[in-house]
Amino acid sequence: MNLQHLSKNLKDYRFYCLSIALLTMLALFIKPQIIKNQPVYNFTFIVDITRSMNARDYQLKDEAVSRLQFVKQALNALVLKLPCQSKVGIGLFTERNSTLLFEPIEVCSSYAEIDSVIDNIDWRMAWSADSRISKGLASTITQLQDSGSHIVFLTDGQEAPPVNPRYKTDFSDLKSKLKGLLVGVGGLQNVPIPKYNNQGQQQGFYKQDDVPHRSTFGMAPTSSVPVEGYNARNAPFGSGKVGGDQHLTKLYESYLQQLSKEVDWSYHRLETSEQLNKALQIPAFAKQQQVLSDSRPYFAVFTLILLGLVYFPSLRRC
Repeated sequence: MNLQHLSKNLKDYRFYCLSIALLTMLALFIKPQIIKNQPVYNFTFIVDITRSMNARDYQLKDEAVSRLQFVKQALNALVLKLPCQSKVGIGLFTERNSTLLFEPIEVCSSYAEIDSVIDNIDWRMAWSADSRISKGLASTITQLQDSGSHIVFLTDGQEAPPVNPRYKTDFSDLKSKLKGLLVGVGGLQNVPIPKYNNQGQQQGFYKQDDVPHRSTFGMAPTSSVPVEGYNARNAPFGSGKVGGDQHLTKLYESYLQQLSKEVDWSYHRLETSEQLNKALQIPAFAKQQQVLSDSRPYFAVFTLILLGLVYFPSLRRC
């Protein structure tokens, strides 16, 4: 009787399905890995934390958020989508220099640490209130040109105070030193810049009289138009009051596009994290590498198919 029962079981497809499913489930505990060739990436993200990045002209879940908050959300989403063995480093920009918080580390084994650092980036980390984008870009390239990492510089492009045309940054020695992406952050329409006290509490917005609307550094720009109150020695920029819209902020896109050409980089306007991901995961930034890949998902799917054939026989007729 037992032999007949065993013989009957051996003829039943369900016996083989369950037996193979048991073996594949056991394989899940072994954590099998396969070697495959895949693109990996090495990025160093430099985030502008100057005050204009506090302007709220982005939306997340129907709520207005600051440029800085939107950048952080986009970076968190991007790190999740990078393949294992890729590396990410994080740095900050303010005044005319950038500084690294950490050099590139592997995204899968260090995801928690990367995510925590991004979440805790804050405008109050700034060591100066000025914003010299071109100088900061030059500083970043100089620091990282031998790092083997691709730089992603995220900024709204607002120089504060405005740049004196006589003192434009010369990128001739830095052009094509390394590949990178200049990411423009913010909207194209002027919006107010929040003003905070020493305790980080907002106290309205910056007004026209709160900020300089021109640079008074170095020699005055040459101009055929007489400047009110001009004195070559004592008032080379004139003595008249200068108004402007530097207390407001927008994405200075044409300026950033110009800078990207000067350093031979690509330019991308940040609108969604998905578009940023596509702009970065391109062949120009990729390195083909043999990596160990976890094959457990394949075993798990195969096990589910076998169990489905046993407990849902109708699947055999599909």
